[in-house]
Amino acid sequence: MKDPHMPTTPAAPPRPLEGIKVLDLSRVLAGPWAGQMLADYGADVLKVERPGAGDDTRTWGPPWWGEGADKVAAYFMCANRGKRSLAIDLATPEGAAQVRELATQADVLLENYKVGQLAKYGLDAASLRALNPGLIYCSITGYGQTGPLSHKAGYDFAIQAEGGLMSITGEPDGEPQKVGVAVVDLMTGVYATTAILAALHERGRTGVGRWIDASLFDVQVAMLANQASNQLIGDKTPKRMGNAHPNIVPYQVFPTADGHMVLAIGNDGQFARFCVAANNASIAADPLFETNPARVANRATLVPLLTSWTLTRTTAEWVELLEHAAVPCSPILDVAQVLAHPHVAARGMRVPGNGADAPPTVANPMLFDGQRPVADVPPPTLDNNRGQPAWRAPTR
Repeated sequence: MKDPHMPTTPAAPPRPLEGIKVLDLSRVLAGPWAGQMLADYGADVLKVERPGAGDDTRTWGPPWWGEGADKVAAYFMCANRGKRSLAIDLATPEGAAQVRELATQADVLLENYKVGQLAKYGLDAASLRALNPGLIYCSITGYGQTGPLSHKAGYDFAIQAEGGLMSITGEPDGEPQKVGVAVVDLMTGVYATTAILAALHERGRTGVGRWIDASLFDVQVAMLANQASNQLIGDKTPKRMGNAHPNIVPYQVFPTADGHMVLAIGNDGQFARFCVAANNASIAADPLFETNPARVANRATLVPLLTSWTLTRTTAEWVELLEHAAVPCSPILDVAQVLAHPHVAARGMRVPGNGADAPPTVANPMLFDGQRPVADVPPPTLDNNRGQPAWRAPTR
């Protein structure tokens, strides 16, 4: 049944940040990801880039969007939707003055320069907030504004290593592995966005902005989540376990007759239903496996037993069988399969693009009253806002 609270014919995409002006001095991924999220929510985002070169990721190809001298790497396209571009050299007095003027009118400023670098040009948080007390200034760095590592440049791969993620990712007898996307950059962008929105809400009461110190390293430490809690409370250092889970069994990849599947059993009831579906109901009543703590303690015995079961059916057969039994189980899809999946289409997560004018892209994952927020312009060509008004007037 259709939710009666959902609009039937929405008038326009949601733009909850309509009228908010964001000056984006960041490049690569964490800062641009935050800027793109704000653009999707309706903010007016002006991206300041280096003359001639622009954001580093414009050349991180192939693959490319466009042709010839105007081609841009697909990497850049994933994080800069909804923005306009101005090429400004911050190191010149004229360029610094231009950015300073833009900041006096902005609500939010994003930057990811090394600690202290923008102070040389009078573009640091203290200088700009003195000119614009309501400015929310978000600094994204590798290791934060303070501490013994604050001088270091931050790269997602290095932070995954130094922040503990690689020590728990990969096979037990293999080398440490990074995650397949720059997850620390992405999560830092998300954390930064939530902090910016909180500061905007507070400014509505106080009229005063904030300086937000967003550190990739801090975010990575926070992302350790249950693994950090296991260390702090259990005083036992987590290790690489491949696709197995340190606290839940069975919760990992299992081989099937034609490939692999994920079995993600989260409670004793699900385990009992799995055993029934596999025609081995008695195993769920065995004291060695009846509860999750028992299954964790007896993992080395249980997993080979379950493997002997899973090898008897194909992945598709298991998925169908266990779906009917309400047991979490999934096939392992590649990126092409995901983007072609009917559920992705039904949810509107793949945006087809518009010929040569706009590339295909992945949508913002949030819904407002059943509608996805959609930035109204594709990723910008370098300096495409030259000669145009710096900030747009709100449309409503």
